[in-house]
Amino acid sequence: MKDIEIAQQSKMEPIVEVAKRAGLTASEIEQYGDYKAKIKLPLASRPKTKEKLVLVTAINPTPAGEGKSTVTVGLGDALSLLGKKVMLALREPSLGPVMGVKGGATGGGYSQVVPMEDINLHFTGDMHALTTANNTLAALIDNHIYQGNKLNIDSRRVIWKRVLDINDRALRQVIIGLGGPLQGVPRQDGFDITVASELMAVLCLSADLADLKRRIGNIVIGYTVDRQPVTVDQLGVTGAIAALLKDAIKPNLVQTLAHTPAIIHGGPFANIAHGCNSVLATKTALSLADYTLTEAGFGADLGAEKFLDIKTRVLGKTPDTIVIVATARALKMNGGVAKSDLENENVEAVKRGYVNLQRHIQNMQSYNVPVVVAINKFASDTVAELQAIQDLATQDGVAAIVADVWAQGGQGALDLARKVLETTEEVRAFHELYAADDDLEVKIDKIVKKIYHGAGVEYSAKAKRQIQTFKKEGWDKLPVCMAKTQYSFSDDAKSLGAPEGFTVHVRELVPKLGSQFIVALTGNILTMPGLPKVPAADNIEVADDGTISGLF
Repeated sequence: MKDIEIAQQSKMEPIVEVAKRAGLTASEIEQYGDYKAKIKLPLASRPKTKEKLVLVTAINPTPAGEGKSTVTVGLGDALSLLGKKVMLALREPSLGPVMGVKGGATGGGYSQVVPMEDINLHFTGDMHALTTANNTLAALIDNHIYQGNKLNIDSRRVIWKRVLDINDRALRQVIIGLGGPLQGVPRQDGFDITVASELMAVLCLSADLADLKRRIGNIVIGYTVDRQPVTVDQLGVTGAIAALLKDAIKPNLVQTLAHTPAIIHGGPFANIAHGCNSVLATKTALSLADYTLTEAGFGADLGAEKFLDIKTRVLGKTPDTIVIVATARALKMNGGVAKSDLENENVEAVKRGYVNLQRHIQNMQSYNVPVVVAINKFASDTVAELQAIQDLATQDGVAAIVADVWAQGGQGALDLARKVLETTEEVRAFHELYAADDDLEVKIDKIVKKIYHGAGVEYSAKAKRQIQTFKKEGWDKLPVCMAKTQYSFSDDAKSLGAPEGFTVHVRELVPKLGSQFIVALTGNILTMPGLPKVPAADNIEVADDGTISGLF
């Protein structure tokens, strides 16, 4: 049975009942139909919870699939079955992957959050609000230039791009303002995908509406003719942009198939942004539940690194346990097996590909946080393959536990849940990868050498000039958000396993003063993806009664 069919056959509880079980009163939610709600903030004070935080991450993704969201949901349901008060705090899916190739972010099989069609499509409108706010700012910038340009903005140095929440390679580079004087001032522009917008990062890092406004006002939209930065506050439109996001900043409440409360809010990509759900969502879950499960996008070299080095500094809380998701199939691909041969047993390939998982384990352990490996079971996995992963992990001092959550839901993750409960009780002092006052280049160097295991960094001439500008402006002490391929530790997507001795190429640096980090664009990473030859959209249909099929 397909994921969407399992979801459609499930019986959801009214969201008011889910909210009640989560500890929320009727006056603390705003219903969006029967099965979705926004959580009003701030919440009334409550008795202190255990505030245990579990971060779920994964090895580098492959076409074979890892199932990080599926394991997160299954683990949450397992903790609920063990009688623990638990909440999930997940990211919102982008329409780009849903209509493209990757799929959504609601889990799979019997470990899903529902209503899955709504969550993966328009949900409560957060993505549309962000798209509108971003493009309103873009329109206001171009209108300012057209109406006399009081701020003396250099139209060649506007860095604020328009966005669309769908993969559209044709919009990566565009010329706007053509058609004569009444149509505006012609200039080169481009589109990013919505989840790469700084407004998405700002929404996900804001403490409240006042902080959102402050961060929006600090966003650098471009430079003047004499190369001075121009902010949204200087443009005078901070209030208008914040007004468009006043509802989007409220976390969204839904449920799993097993009715475990889940907050799904914010969805920046981890390969081009910081890849974590909102701070507000995570804080809300921590205040309501004893155990909060959250995830970070793509592999641990991207999403988890950014969670640990960017989000925790704002959240004020570090994970009590890190769960790394791996599959025998993905390890076989890292061990050199073609996708067409993954159904066949190949223990030796699993052992060869284990180096990828091993490096992620070592990286996460370097933060001095307990690590547990979750082996997401596929039907084609053999006992020998699964045992090989467990044996290798044991040699590295880490428990690797099989989780059959796609087929069994929470029941398939009870052993994993028990181990996670055990490790969250360990008391350790979190170890940062880099200090807040490290120079920009030092931070990048530490990420490349300690997390990617590369030999060093090569900066383009443009990046070198930008570093000097950032030092002059006092931005060189901000955290770094690496924009890199998700498929490899290096900036070469085809370099699987655990490569070493490579050079990471930084071609451009982008100041994100609202989100308070610097983005380093490496290799040929794109901020507007393209659709595959056969996009997932080809298989999606809607019946006359509104029932959707083919979503996945």
